[in-house]
Formats: sequence, C-alpha cells, structure tokens
Amino acid sequence: MLRFLVRRTLGALVILLFISAFTYFLFFAIPHDPALLSCGKNCTPDNIALIHRNLGLDEPIPVQYFHYMVGIFAGRHFSVGDCSAPCFGYSFANSDPVWPTILNRFPLTLSLAAGGIVVFLLVGLGTGMLAAWRRGTFIDKFFSSVSLVLSSMQIYFVGPIVLALLVYNNQLMDQPKYVPISEDPIGWFSGLLIPWCVLSIIFTAGYTRMARSTMIDQLQEEHVRTARAKGMSSRYVFFRYAWRGSLIPIVTMLGLDIGTLLGGAMITEFVFSLAGIGRLAVDSVLRTDLPMLMGVMLFSAALIVLFNIIVDAAYAFIDPRVRLS
Repeated sequence: MLRFLVRRTLGALVILLFISAFTYFLFFAIPHDPALLSCGKNCTPDNIALIHRNLGLDEPIPVQYFHYMVGIFAGRHFSVGDCSAPCFGYSFANSDPVWPTILNRFPLTLSLAAGGIVVFLLVGLGTGMLAAWRRGTFIDKFFSSVSLVLSSMQIYFVGPIVLALLVYNNQLMDQPKYVPISEDPIGWFSGLLIPWCVLSIIFTAGYTRMARSTMIDQLQEEHVRTARAKGMSSRYVFFRYAWRGSLIPIVTMLGLDIGTLLGGAMITEFVFSLAGIGRLAVDSVLRTDLPMLMGVMLFSAALIVLFNIIVDAAYAFIDPRVRLS
C-alpha cells in the first residue's frame, strides 16, 4: 500500500506540474496585457512599465513561471507585500492574495458539494437498487425512463426554471444564499437546499443507471446464485453479496464527481449567484487574472487527483480480490 501511495503521489505531482505549465503558457498566448487590470483608467506607458517591473512581467515567460513555482514552496516578495508559502501571488485585478481568497471561498463550495453528494447518492443509489431488484417491472421501467430524461437536462436550464417557480413567481422559498453552518445551521440548510436539489438532478440519473446495471450484473454472478441455492433469502443475498460487488464502478464515478464538485461547481454557483470556487474561476477567466486563475486551477486539479488516489486505494478494501500493485 505504501509503495502504491508513493508512486501515485509522484505521478500526481507530475500531472499538476504539467497542468500548471500548460495553463501558465497558454495565458500569455492571449492578446491581452495583464498590467492593464492593475493600471486603472489613467494608464500611461510609464505606469504600465512600472507595473510590469513590479509584477515581474518584464522578464521572459519561462523565468516568470520558474519564479511562480518556486514561490509556491518558498514564498515571494511583491511590491504589494511579502507572500509566504504557499504563495500563489496577488490578484492582478484587486491585489488580493490568491491563497487566502481561495480558502475563504472554499467553505461555500464544500457545503454545496457535500449536500449535493448526499442527495444524489441517496436518491440515485436507492432508485437504481430498487430498479435492479424489480427488474422488468413497472418500477424498473419508470425509474429507467426518468433517469434517461434527467440525464439530458443541464443545470443552466433547470436552475432558472426552479428559481422562477419556487422563488420569483410564487415566493415558496427564499433566494439561495450561503450562511456558514457554524453561525446558523438552519439558514445554511435552507439557503443551499435549492442548489443541492438542482445539482443532484444532473448526477442522480447517472448513479441510478450505474447502480441498476452493476447490480443486475452482480445478481448473475456464480457466488450470488450459489448463495440463493443454499436457501438464503433474496434480501440477504442482495445486500450481503450483490451490493458489495457492485460498489467499485460506483466508487470510481463518485471519486471523480467529488473531486470535480470540490474543485468548483462552476455552473451551479454561477446560476445561483453563489461566490464559491467555481464563481471565482469564472471571474478570473473573464478578467484574465492570471494569479487567481492559476491558483484555482491548481487547487481544483489537486482535489481531483487526490480523490482519484483515494478511490484507487479504496478498491482493495471494497473488494478483497483487488490487489494494489
């Protein structure tokens, strides 16, 4: 296990290094001067040259990238102040430090992801298992049809409709907002309930179909049929043997989804005007704010890679037949 984790961690670092280099060099392919963000309205050539020098933009791009990567581990000094490790620089748009800004936005994204995961796991796995148990019946056909319809929907379509029906037209619920759970648990729950449900609609369909197909495959396995032949009840066989064997593909999908959601549910946050990691990424792209964009990209990529490693390590615990090598 230790060798596996070390090997995967080293591979993850290589992936993150490639992502950082690709994003950094791609940014400078855009025909836009980032110094204009810090210069304001009354820009002169002398002011722009001074900003270039203060931000290190007057150096060759490979040198800038080297200083950026060193600063993540060792810290850097900027004209606006010292930046201790991990240093991702200061925003070109408002001079805010990147790393504290990401940490301030992350609790909202974490709350959004956690609530959505709970909802779509309970609903998706529950309906998928029920459809597999009642294969060929009306229940199976109903849930399969509903999941097919939901899989074709998108958050940017469902979100505004739900807001119009529940918030703007009928005032049945309040406008979605984020309240820290430590301050007001009820306000935290009610403020994110609509985004959770809309987010779960998109993911539930995939988990329903995955749970149904894997459970049906497991019910055809030899050890399951042998357990039934020994006189064990269908419910016991279903949960004791078939359910555990169907977890690996579900956990694989869940690991990718968790990493993606924690990295920033961009569309959901944008639709519901929630200022999380996803909204920060969108704003950084619109403003061509390289330090903030790089920080969000590396943070999101690190979460996705981390949960991939966790999922791979969890295989051996879920299925004894799997060996990490």
